[in-house]
Amino acid sequence: MTDHPDLTSIDWSARAAEITACTDAFVDGQWTPAHSGATFDVVNPATDAVIAAVAASDADDIDTAVAAARRAFDDGRWSRLSAAERGSVLIRFADLIELHAEELALLVTLEMGKAIRDSYEVEVPGAAGVFRFYGEVADKVPGELPPTADGSVAMVRRVPLGVVGAVVPWNFPLDIAAWKVAPALAAGNTVVLKPAEESPLSALRMAEIAVEAGIPPGVFNVVPGLGATAGRALGLHPDVQCLTFTGSTEVGKKFLSYSAESNMKQVWLECGGKSPNLVFADCADIDAAAEMACFGIFGNQGEVCSANSRLLVQREILDEFVAKVVDKAAAYRPGDPLDPASTTGAMVTRKHLDLVLGFVEKARGDGTVVTGGSRIGDTGCFMEPTVVVDLPPDSTVMTEEIFGPVLAVTAFDTEDEAVALANDTPYGLAASAWTSDLNRAMRMSEQLHAGTVSINTVDALSPGTPFGGFGASGFGSDLSVHAIEKFTGWKTTWIARG
Repeated sequence: MTDHPDLTSIDWSARAAEITACTDAFVDGQWTPAHSGATFDVVNPATDAVIAAVAASDADDIDTAVAAARRAFDDGRWSRLSAAERGSVLIRFADLIELHAEELALLVTLEMGKAIRDSYEVEVPGAAGVFRFYGEVADKVPGELPPTADGSVAMVRRVPLGVVGAVVPWNFPLDIAAWKVAPALAAGNTVVLKPAEESPLSALRMAEIAVEAGIPPGVFNVVPGLGATAGRALGLHPDVQCLTFTGSTEVGKKFLSYSAESNMKQVWLECGGKSPNLVFADCADIDAAAEMACFGIFGNQGEVCSANSRLLVQREILDEFVAKVVDKAAAYRPGDPLDPASTTGAMVTRKHLDLVLGFVEKARGDGTVVTGGSRIGDTGCFMEPTVVVDLPPDSTVMTEEIFGPVLAVTAFDTEDEAVALANDTPYGLAASAWTSDLNRAMRMSEQLHAGTVSINTVDALSPGTPFGGFGASGFGSDLSVHAIEKFTGWKTTWIARG
């Protein structure tokens, strides 16, 4: 992948105009329109223009895709390759994602409004890095040879489950797809991916690139469609052995019920969050803390499940810190997503923008909006970065996931009070704390109820470390070697002593 520091918004716009998006389902290595012929529109949230009419797959199309994935699994074209062979293919896949970085980045930006700088420098290399990671670790998942009482041999190894269904959100359409698909493939499974209806184009192109990398037809299928039809059908399908989902807690609960209604397939959920960011008065660099507080909520337009949406500040530095946050929030005013100078882009849809603005109106009644809070312009889905103070703990803005650039600020006096406020949520995805006291940092690591705790930073992430949460944030972490465990089962083989 090459840097494009010299490309202007005019350059990116010209290249975007040349893109031809894939619009059919990709099943068994072939482009396949929906059986019904139905389509749905993908809309550019920055311009309100329709980008493409995409196949609206339904239960019949899911049946076709799952059948293809089942055949591909049963005949061993992928599962019976050695782990090292599968790993080599995944590494080639990563290389090709990087080779097609510009095209993939443009698709992400056009379909969901992400700033091109983030699409090109973060999203695409992030997805490639995940496939490379799992390609490199595919042959490094150990089995066991436990001792037995009679001298017989018991071999314990991990084996693929079969067909994995993956349902992913629109906010990181390539990255999170990679989080699901890469470990499932590394383990030897086949996959049917249902991308979000708002952002299917990048995933469809990725499936085509997968075949170019050497992943056999039928092993990786992408079926666009609406959640209520295609997503539901995937969750209920009896030949899907495992379902992995990232999205809202409400929808995650539906997939649990689909499993119970069908074949009791394994379900792994990474759901919502209401992550706290604690800033103590002993923080050594409050400028850095304020800058990262803004990044943690305004980056990607606040459309991040682990966004640090609750800012808890020790009272003695509250006024100074809020002033710094308000000042630094100005750097996150959204602009044309195809302009590399824009730090943020457009909200994903008009419906979602209206939802977030509705939360701001509630905030005006419960507290004080000190900056932002309004839509920008008449065209596109742009919103000002917003900071709200003086909110009571039970305000909906403090308790509910907003999924937008809205930061709720509250004060605390003592460490115990800070921990109590931070943990006063049904979610448990991520948390951050800023302090110069090593003992306090360790206490925060232990006491904050979250799957990831970041000290003196926010939202820390790596392919090599698990990402997931507790409570309403779901269960079953993505990323790291441990993610492969989600897509395998233990098989024990006994060899009796002769």
